[in-house]
Amino acid sequence: MKNLISIPVRAKFIALLGLIVALIVLPVTSVKAVEIQTVTSPGGITALLVEDYTVPLIAVSMAFNGGATQENAEKEGLANILSSLLDEGAGDIKSEEFQLKLDDLGMELGFSAGYDSFTGRLKTLRSSRNEAFDMLRLALTKPRFDTEPIERMRAAQLSILQNSLKKPQVIAGKAWRKSVFGDHPYARSVGGTIEAVKGLKRDDIVLLHKKLLAKDNLVIGVVGAISAKELSVMLDVVFGDLPAKAELKPVAEAKLNVGTTQKVELKIPQSIIRVVFDGLKRSDKDFYAAYLMNYVLGGGSFSSRLYEEIREKRGLAYGVYTYLGTQDHAGFIGGGTATRADRADETLKILLAEVERMAKDGPTKEELEKAKKYITGSYAISNLDTSGKIASVLVAIQRENLGIDYIDKRAEYIAAVTIEDTRRMARKLLSNKPTIVIVGPKGS
Repeated sequence: MKNLISIPVRAKFIALLGLIVALIVLPVTSVKAVEIQTVTSPGGITALLVEDYTVPLIAVSMAFNGGATQENAEKEGLANILSSLLDEGAGDIKSEEFQLKLDDLGMELGFSAGYDSFTGRLKTLRSSRNEAFDMLRLALTKPRFDTEPIERMRAAQLSILQNSLKKPQVIAGKAWRKSVFGDHPYARSVGGTIEAVKGLKRDDIVLLHKKLLAKDNLVIGVVGAISAKELSVMLDVVFGDLPAKAELKPVAEAKLNVGTTQKVELKIPQSIIRVVFDGLKRSDKDFYAAYLMNYVLGGGSFSSRLYEEIREKRGLAYGVYTYLGTQDHAGFIGGGTATRADRADETLKILLAEVERMAKDGPTKEELEKAKKYITGSYAISNLDTSGKIASVLVAIQRENLGIDYIDKRAEYIAAVTIEDTRRMARKLLSNKPTIVIVGPKGS
């Protein structure tokens, strides 16, 4: 969280009021049917829109294709630093004044960098929409990148990196990524390294901003109290001054190196276990079969096989999980747990035994039906209950080419998966040895 020298009491109150409004949960009736419109501005900028006047709030989500993968290896962390600076002054407005104005408008504005995309989000009251949209325009098209905020954001990131040096979860994450992805950009950290972040220059930030934020790699989702006509005008006002084309360098498909085992010694009471199997991309025709299979194995939290065997039956860990890692240039199945150091071998054996059982036999028909029912029924509650979440879904629909009817058809896609599909994917994805990383004391 960014700190200012002082914020007037009135501005604090207005900001708090705006935040309360922004966190209002939409009534259940508003998520039963989501009507999505495609809006194209006179300048050719397109967005997906869900009109909703339940509350006088507008949420905007956006993503520029290309993120940390666009950095050079020696500039690791550059996209992350860029994301922290876009609301630190723009146009004629310096950093502190910019932050005060955001608070005075009671709006939320933020940016973040991932491996494959650079995202932004805005929430504003309808009554402040023109001023809020102008602040977004300035942040995207005329960031100042002044010395003081650059050094402040650098110092903040260096503090985070320094504190993470002995965090076992971070160490495990870095270890498996390096082992699995080798020299690919996915092996690096979005947050960067201490050495790289120290060496970043203003010119590096300016150049990445110029290359990354453009109209041809931009997708936008908007939800709330705004009409298609109003949005059409807003799109050109906010995004019209961005460069027409991004200057993205090609990113190679990642070749996963799985099947290795690595132990990292660290004097901690618990051992951190990470496993990584080969996987598949979101665009794969078998994605839903793999998703359902994984839910039964370890993605279903309290209802998964791994949770039952490791937590419920034996009390070896508080939690255990698996997930589908779907990135633009790689797909994998990741998993992990944390357990007492003297029981790490036992825990890992049970985990791998359950994976082997799944690979051999797949889920049961009963497990599959329960997974389908939960995944279908929980979607609206988890993804469509606030304007901000719906806006993010609209962005994901465009980035993943899911189709404007995705929300309506998602249940059909899940229902169409057969028990044979899930068993076939279990054999395909889980039959080979995974990469294993264990972080803990010697002998664990």
